[in-house]
Amino acid sequence: MKIAIGCDPNAQEAKEELIRFMEAKKYGEITDFGSEDPIYANTAIKVAEAVASKEYDRGILICGTGLGVSIAANKVKGAYAALLSDVYSAKRARLSNDANIACMGAFTIGNKLREELVDAFLTNEFVPGCSSQPKVDAFVQYDVEHSK
Repeated sequence: MKIAIGCDPNAQEAKEELIRFMEAKKYGEITDFGSEDPIYANTAIKVAEAVASKEYDRGILICGTGLGVSIAANKVKGAYAALLSDVYSAKRARLSNDANIACMGAFTIGNKLREELVDAFLTNEFVPGCSSQPKVDAFVQYDVEHSK
């Protein structure tokens, strides 16, 4: 699995800890898209474009709350970013919604929970043809119909 990760300067420490965690768990190839840009939207859009183009399988974004990066990432056609704060939602983001980007807060949740969220997000897969398929198809179709 190829994973793109990025954050704003406030979340650099959280990002570095997650990278170490993912490397230890051998989740795959991890590319750091940086944390220097104070405009979190710039990093979020770069990660979202990389995931939406299918160059990367999944993305992880972190800012103070996770809200800003999730809003910015979801502006990119084909990027489906979910703000994660509990393990059940992290699993459902993949299983029910086929989300391809996980967003989290550096100030709102601790390191252990971030690790649990990433684990749930990276180890669960959407099952094509499941009962959630029509729901996912609806927002994917919207992307197709409203692309420029």
